[in-house]
Amino acid sequence: MKNLVLSLVLIICFETALKAQSPSPRTGTSFTTFIDYQKTFSRPDESFRRKGDTLQRQFAKKGLKWPANYIYIRSFKYDSQLEVWVKDELSEPFKHFKTYRVCALAGTLGPKRLEGDYQVPEGFYYINEFNPKSNYYLSLGINYPNLSDRILSDSIRPGGGIYIHGSCVTVGCIPLTDEQIDEVYVLAAHAKSKGQDFIPVHIFPIRYNVPRSVNYFNNFSKDDPSLKKFAANLEYAFDYFDKYKQLPVILVTEKGDYVVNGAIPHRAKAEKDEVVKKRVPVQHRERKIPTLVEAVHEWPKFPGGGEAFMKYLDDLGKEMIGYLPTGVRKAYVQVEFIIDKDGVPVNFKVLRGTKDEDFIDELIVRLEKMPEWQPAILNDKPVPKKMVQTITVEVPESGVAGAGGTNNQ
Repeated sequence: MKNLVLSLVLIICFETALKAQSPSPRTGTSFTTFIDYQKTFSRPDESFRRKGDTLQRQFAKKGLKWPANYIYIRSFKYDSQLEVWVKDELSEPFKHFKTYRVCALAGTLGPKRLEGDYQVPEGFYYINEFNPKSNYYLSLGINYPNLSDRILSDSIRPGGGIYIHGSCVTVGCIPLTDEQIDEVYVLAAHAKSKGQDFIPVHIFPIRYNVPRSVNYFNNFSKDDPSLKKFAANLEYAFDYFDKYKQLPVILVTEKGDYVVNGAIPHRAKAEKDEVVKKRVPVQHRERKIPTLVEAVHEWPKFPGGGEAFMKYLDDLGKEMIGYLPTGVRKAYVQVEFIIDKDGVPVNFKVLRGTKDEDFIDELIVRLEKMPEWQPAILNDKPVPKKMVQTITVEVPESGVAGAGGTNNQ
């Protein structure tokens, strides 16, 4: 095992001793917490005042303790998503808090290897800077290049200055809207203030459990075995977290390769890839309903009424953005389903709007988690009733790619 030169835990400790996590307070100035220090800057102070109550309510709605003692961030380049996971104790599994839409993407799939290549890095990092005066509203720096990058990237010009930031523009970072970076910055600042000095940020080329993404990557990398190998090593960490909701220990060999504990054996992984390739159809909730009526005395009612249903559909449309087929930015998806006489929505079917099977499966899986309705009433008795509804899935305007340098991100 001598080729396993350092674990990322050791890398983190070493590099952080050399880097400040944020601009340093003036000599003689003392602050009770990291939060107090951040509030001395106008933008973070506004973020805490604007987002504090909102985040607390979102946590309460999901049964999470506010604020989180530990957070974990993972991002998926092709899928244009950034997830935030949280927990209260080290021994607990992480729980999903929120998925944010990444506004724009520079470069292509694959790791960053050279200054000016416009690539978003791929690999295992941590937040090493809080920048309250960013050119892009607010930003969180990540420690690119890490040890693996320094071994595998250009030795003279590996690049740097990689951030998660606002303003929705990029030439190699992970851009969010200002509203989104407000939340992520506040979450990260609370975790740091509570003692989490090394907030992990894992950046993957794709979601390895989305067949559409896997198929795209396989086509993209078919003539590049080194890229396939690199992505396979990242997938081990993705699989480990998805199974245990804990972070794996990650090592780096003297050649710069990642080694993930608990990795799936290559044979098992090959079998898994074959399953993805063949695409196993998803089994959805179906009921045999012998008769349906056209006219009823009372239509089915969604919990909370019509406005609550419209909000549910709007939220669902936003959640489905990351599953749109490649190149599609907007879809009107017409869905048919039945509210059975016990109020359970069943027999979902996409009538028009897309023929992408992966998108349809994901949408129906989510619709099947819809809460129970008050059933339709006919002659004072509940009866099954067919419903047809259109769901709008649209990528928001992402702005225009700007000149994002390495300074004051």
